[in-house]
Amino acid sequence: MSGNAIITGSDSGIGKATAVRLASEGFDVGITWNTDREGAEDTAREVEGEGRRAAVSQLDVTRFEEAAETITRLADELGGLDVFVNNAGGASSHGFLEYPLEDFRDALDVNLTGAFVCAQRAAQIMVENGTPGRIVNVTSVHEHIPLRDAAGYCAAKGGLGLLTKVMALELADHGIRVNAVAPGEIATPMTGAEDEEPRTLDRPMVPADRPGHAHEIAAIVAFLASPDARYATGSSFVVDGGLMLMAAEANRAAAPS
Repeated sequence: MSGNAIITGSDSGIGKATAVRLASEGFDVGITWNTDREGAEDTAREVEGEGRRAAVSQLDVTRFEEAAETITRLADELGGLDVFVNNAGGASSHGFLEYPLEDFRDALDVNLTGAFVCAQRAAQIMVENGTPGRIVNVTSVHEHIPLRDAAGYCAAKGGLGLLTKVMALELADHGIRVNAVAPGEIATPMTGAEDEEPRTLDRPMVPADRPGHAHEIAAIVAFLASPDARYATGSSFVVDGGLMLMAAEANRAAAPS
């Protein structure tokens, strides 16, 4: 593989691992950061260590017009756009009855509206250049199952999951494939386990018995960006260590004997 890729929120965690993985696969990479410039510059050094070019830019996905302009600028600096990964995200935690409207709107802006704006501009660039591109939206296992105290996050990720399908349906006419990757718990700054080795953390309620590693998500993104996945579009690839399977176990445990 080769080409140009942009990954939002690539200063740490899944975004950083994805940037480095795609660089190892032959991509020049556009790297974005919101508050952690040092982390983005570290990602750039790792990309360059793979022998690829890195373009770095600050990106606040909630400043919609500026966000679209940043995607354009990075694509111009790279010389085109073949792969776009919507990875930036996050939200505060509140119970539903006390959830502040402002925080709910912020969750939608970061995880859904901002993702829409960036993906739309990425797709426009691909169409303008006649590029049969690939777009990957990083959602969450909570695209599919609820989580207490996360109404905003779940609503946004669920919306991004269905947006992925609409994008795939409409962009297929232009040769652009669109998929979602839905991680479970991954050892990243977002989950408070940035410096932890996932295999040392017990998760007895998950069949895999541990959280995931950012590199394991990056591998799925790289697959979806590759020619091997040319027949995959409009799907959500759940990578959760079997977490969603536990509903069946809970049902069995609750059933009368």
